[in-house]
Amino acid sequence: MVKVFTYRGKTEQELATLDLNAFAQLVPSRVKRVLKRGFTEQEKKLLAKIMKSKEGKYKKQIKTHCREMPILPVMFGMRIAVHNGKEFIPVNVTAEMVGNRLGDFVLNAKDTVHGGPGIGATRGSKFLSVK
Repeated sequence: MVKVFTYRGKTEQELATLDLNAFAQLVPSRVKRVLKRGFTEQEKKLLAKIMKSKEGKYKKQIKTHCREMPILPVMFGMRIAVHNGKEFIPVNVTAEMVGNRLGDFVLNAKDTVHGGPGIGATRGSKFLSVK
């Protein structure tokens, strides 16, 4: 039997039919606060692009710098490229991501990997044999 995804008792189809006020009652307080205050201008432009893309009027890849945009049920199934500070990383939005932010799924810092000392790394290593 296939497990059906539910978010606080609502299935993916039920979440998609909810309006923003009803959806705001389900999400955590951090996302609820954003929905209550309203979106910024960049977030409104992103939502407009998503709506156009759903209608088939926007053919290009959706790119955004809005890492703080909460994931809404309208975005389910979309592929949104989120900027990580250097480049745009594509994110496939699924129902399991609801209640989080877009930036949560795009890392903006890599792990630092230091190389070991070798020939030419220090002044003292120039006296070591190459072989």
